[in-house]
Amino acid sequence: MANNNTNNLALRSILDEDKLNGTNFVDWQRNLCIVLRMDEKEYVLENPIPPAPPANAPKAVKDAYEKHVKDDNQVSCVMLATMIPKLQKQHEDMKAHEMIVALRQLYQGQSRHERFLVSKALFSCKLSSGNPVGPHVLKMIGYITNLGKLGFSSQKELATDLILQPLPELYKGFVMNYMMHDLDKPLPELLKMLQTAEENLTKGKGASVLMVQGGKGKPKKGIKIKARTVG
Repeated sequence: MANNNTNNLALRSILDEDKLNGTNFVDWQRNLCIVLRMDEKEYVLENPIPPAPPANAPKAVKDAYEKHVKDDNQVSCVMLATMIPKLQKQHEDMKAHEMIVALRQLYQGQSRHERFLVSKALFSCKLSSGNPVGPHVLKMIGYITNLGKLGFSSQKELATDLILQPLPELYKGFVMNYMMHDLDKPLPELLKMLQTAEENLTKGKGASVLMVQGGKGKPKKGIKIKARTVG
């Protein structure tokens, strides 16, 4: 328990050292989310407090409501304590969710600039022949995740296309078969499939082709997917 308190204090010192002053919202919000994730209270930023449950509501519902109210109060205090006095006065009567929404609207210009920089880095990603696919795709997934946190949630299909399109010619067979069979995999699973294809490429000459057993369309339960090297 003592270790947890020490860790929490160490993380919160990040916010104390760089209080929200009107020019650093993106960094302040990022640090706030890190601190709240440690405390398992990040959810209150995105979810407003629900209406109070009726008197005859189940105990679990009442407990969840009371926890949300308590967590919201604590998060609100952390947010206010890490702002300059001028911003404290403007937001001191707000709940945590209401406060973060107001701040995002107030400083959306900063978020827009940050989104521009992240999207620029994402769109410029290209895997050079001979380099491992894993770190490359992980970096792209990181950019996509950051864009979502900054208010731009790219659809999964677009995110998949952004990862597959810049791949070297060596992965042409993989990409063609992936699209032909409309696999629609989550990004972490797509990463694993690409790494499997890469392993096959390093074992022999030729292009790695994704083979889908069971016909066209999305694989059904039990259908196996494997990579094959063709020479």
